[in-house]
Amino acid sequence: MKKGLFTFLLTFIVGIFAVSAQVQNPTNWSYSQKDLGNNEYELTLKATIEPGWHIYSMYTPDGGPMKTTLAFEDAGKGVELLGTAIENEPKKEMDPIFGVEVWSFENEYVITQKVRVTDAAIASVKGTLEFQVCREGQCVMFDDEFDIKVGKPAPAKENVAAAPVDKEAQKDDSLWGFFWAAFIAGLAAVVMPCVFPMIPMTVSFFMHGDENKAKAKSKALFFSFSIIAIYTGLGVIISVLLGPDFINWLSTNWIPNLFFFIIFMIFAASFFGAFEIVLPSWLVNKSDKQADKGGYIGAFFMAFTLVLVSFSCTAPIVGTVLVEAARGSVLRPIIGMLGFSIAVALPFGFFAFFPSKLSNLPKSGGWLNSVKVVLGFIEVALGFKFLMVADQTYHWGLLDREVYIAIWIAVFTLMGIYLMGKIKFKNDSDLHHIGVFRLALIITTFSFVIYLIPGMFGAPLKALAGYLPPQESIDFDINRIVRENVKQVSVSGTTTTTTSTKPAACEEAKYTEFLHLPHGLDGYFDYDQALRCAQAQNKPLFIDFTGHGCVNCREMEQAVWSDPRVLEILRNDYVVVALYVDDKTTLPEEEWYVSEYDGKKKKTLGKKNADFQIKKFESNAQPNYILLDSRGGNDDNLQQHVLAPARGHNLDRDAFVEFLKQGLEEYQKRGK
Repeated sequence: MKKGLFTFLLTFIVGIFAVSAQVQNPTNWSYSQKDLGNNEYELTLKATIEPGWHIYSMYTPDGGPMKTTLAFEDAGKGVELLGTAIENEPKKEMDPIFGVEVWSFENEYVITQKVRVTDAAIASVKGTLEFQVCREGQCVMFDDEFDIKVGKPAPAKENVAAAPVDKEAQKDDSLWGFFWAAFIAGLAAVVMPCVFPMIPMTVSFFMHGDENKAKAKSKALFFSFSIIAIYTGLGVIISVLLGPDFINWLSTNWIPNLFFFIIFMIFAASFFGAFEIVLPSWLVNKSDKQADKGGYIGAFFMAFTLVLVSFSCTAPIVGTVLVEAARGSVLRPIIGMLGFSIAVALPFGFFAFFPSKLSNLPKSGGWLNSVKVVLGFIEVALGFKFLMVADQTYHWGLLDREVYIAIWIAVFTLMGIYLMGKIKFKNDSDLHHIGVFRLALIITTFSFVIYLIPGMFGAPLKALAGYLPPQESIDFDINRIVRENVKQVSVSGTTTTTTSTKPAACEEAKYTEFLHLPHGLDGYFDYDQALRCAQAQNKPLFIDFTGHGCVNCREMEQAVWSDPRVLEILRNDYVVVALYVDDKTTLPEEEWYVSEYDGKKKKTLGKKNADFQIKKFESNAQPNYILLDSRGGNDDNLQQHVLAPARGHNLDRDAFVEFLKQGLEEYQKRGK
């Protein structure tokens, strides 16, 4: 019996390791349709996800991990797509690696697409899904094809019931962050020259216009709630009219990003005093007449008049909140306007209850215009982020990292000089002395400028990762130049300078115009090229299966690869090849092939690399680090030439160094 138990346990353990070595697929897709009438159907693409794994949204903001990609083939006939695909509500959280808000799904991921049937006899929708499934320390790439006969039963496919979704876990914590950001923007609006002077005027009007103080206070409170209702109503209108399709388009397309950049520049010019953004006078006058009627209706129209009159000051701030809101979920415009309006209405309600506190308010003066101008400088800096998104998407080359940082240095230097009173705009008052608060702002501004300056020469500036172009786009990176072109070696007590060059048999690497290794490492992005170079130098291969949108890959590069011991070994003892499994670069047509693994045609660099990883190493997770004996790198069975057990996401630096050393020792043994 003991022997039988031992055999069972041994079989069970071996089975676990055998399964873990195979290609993992923690998702199951099913496809269905719903008849909406009038020849319209709603197609549903649903993924059930194993516990502990998650998929990234199609609409996760740019600069984050690899998004899910849904592509409909032109071959689908008899069907017309209506609008864009819509997802269930994702979980959103700020990612410290990418520096952006990441959208993901756990347990269940549902995509819906409306279609109209134009020819029932041949109606079908064909397409592909490309997605990345991740869990702690591991990411896996997949693609799936579908062919749905619209109006007829959908193709049979196994559908595993999804685990219950924890609605609390799905709560969008980022909405709270956006609420408070909008609230702060509202506080900034309060100290605008068009709003701040109206606080004592409005509160005094309510307190002296009615003998019944309690009634006056209630009307003043109604006035404050009316401000909240008017601004929040604007957010509701935007959400209802635009809808999720338009909002998703805003967050992913280069056209709105370019438009937002122009809008931010217009807002900044307005704050600098170039012009005022005003509404038609007839609208303001009509609202003002309604306010004169008194009562609660008069209080509402007085709030409406305040909103209209203050438009020239608050429009850029409101516009900024709405632009940021429109790049997120449908709730964001409503949440943003709610936070903004509460901050604007708060002082009116407070001083209506405590009118004696009005005497403690600072007097109106030139400082109010200074607030506008400072906000103008910030609008300019933030506006360039939208231009950066469009520039990175289409590779225009307008905003390389050093250009972008130079613009920020110029903007915030000018802001600091302005705060010192050395620059004066037309609506500014003379600055006779500098107060403590202004001095603190000056110190903060110039400290930020000093922090930015090393970024011009390659400093990572990790605190601003989400707001700057990629590190690889910088032209003058001192660290990279030193590492790549000059090596200091000690010879007989003297220092000799040698230039780093590849051996004659090592070709210039392909794809270097858009692919780069971290920390200035020299290497390849094509396996065959790397193999030839490794064989010429009699070195082992370090294969890095990675991805542009792989969070864990970036974390390994930042936390482990940056170790000087790791960099020294990779630079001197291995030939490094990074194989991106999610790169969309189309291969030359003569390099297209049909995979022996899944029977699908591979047309892109990423699909070729992903297929190579699955076929040769029976793995599809990233990061995945393989140490390979290059002397057998041409064999069909590459696994027999692996020098050490493969490693994935593990932030133990010492263990990674030992992993590299183990590979070198094994390589030397096999060469004897």
